[in-house]
Amino acid sequence: MAAERVCGIDDLEQDSALRVVLGGVPIAVVKDANGDVFAIGDTCTHGDISLAEGFVEDDTLECWAHGSKFSLTSGRPLTLPAYQPVPVFAVTVSGGDVLVDPTPVPADQLPA
Repeated sequence: MAAERVCGIDDLEQDSALRVVLGGVPIAVVKDANGDVFAIGDTCTHGDISLAEGFVEDDTLECWAHGSKFSLTSGRPLTLPAYQPVPVFAVTVSGGDVLVDPTPVPADQLPA
């Protein structure tokens, strides 16, 4: 599927996340402290909680309800109670626009 514009780069605050929905799929678009932008599934795998409401720290997004931290690059949970990963989506920043491909990156193409 082709990448879709989800917001402008200036719509994202550093160390924060924005919830968007593409094709019915909730996605958390995150800008880290370095200004890098990531997109991961917005629903915590431990409970039906929006990760975009959580906390960005370094290269993780923490669920505000139970504290599970998810890697922004691999989607893997780094702390319990979550043990299942969230999907990761390809992001492109072009001309001030943030574009996200709504098809998850295959697990074998993610960092270990």
